[in-house]
Amino acid sequence: MCTNCGCQITSGNESHIPVEKSADGAAASVLTRLMAGNDQQAEHNRMHFDQLGVLVINLMSSPGSGKTALLEATIVHGRERFRMAVIEGDLETENDSLRIRAHGVQAHQITTGSACHLDAHLVHEALHKIDFSGIDVLFIENVGNLVCPASFDLGHHLNVILLSVAEGDDKPAKYPVMFRAADVMLITKTDLSPYLDEFSNERAEQNLRNLASQVPVFQLSARNGEGIDVWLNWLDEQIQLHKHRLVNRPSFRPVRQPDAGSHATRILLRPARAVIKS
Repeated sequence: MCTNCGCQITSGNESHIPVEKSADGAAASVLTRLMAGNDQQAEHNRMHFDQLGVLVINLMSSPGSGKTALLEATIVHGRERFRMAVIEGDLETENDSLRIRAHGVQAHQITTGSACHLDAHLVHEALHKIDFSGIDVLFIENVGNLVCPASFDLGHHLNVILLSVAEGDDKPAKYPVMFRAADVMLITKTDLSPYLDEFSNERAEQNLRNLASQVPVFQLSARNGEGIDVWLNWLDEQIQLHKHRLVNRPSFRPVRQPDAGSHATRILLRPARAVIKS
């Protein structure tokens, strides 16, 4: 989390910022309480999703790595296997939501203005604008950024990190906070591989493994469909596992990286016992 740029403050949580007056009358924001408030809201969101039986996936990557293109390919190739909805996060415009809606899928746009990530309060505002009837999976396309989004629990269950062949295979080494949070890493835009021989799939995966991560790594192209079936099979498996988990054991939080020096682990939650009232 950027403690200097103020990126942890969004339109969704600014009203929750506690302000205390010091002896000299200056206002001091208590950021640790702000993060605690985010986590509390995230658990509320997750209980809501769990009651609906919806798996929620947080898509994170740098700008232009192909998150929206991946969603479009997932809709086209996976619409017979599961039903989905999308929350889109960007600083401005509804461009990505319009692309998703063109495929007949619900998409709600969150524009953050200046915040470089989504947070649980923003997601909570959006989730009440989506009809979850029959929905198996909700994708949250986070703001393009390889740093801040990994620090915020949105109430989701899994993190999917995209790395395009145009970015460089050293990104997991350069941005370990983000890649440590991954439940799966997707190497995207593989149709460009013949023109970018400086990118090595093997080096990219090894840089991920050097972070002590053993999560799956898939290579795919949303443009020509290469590798999409492997991604869809994994996604289908996660949806089924989530439904089984909700019946037999508690749900769980995603891996979250509070700071660059922290190695977060998955924490089991107690089953939700009360109905969430919006």
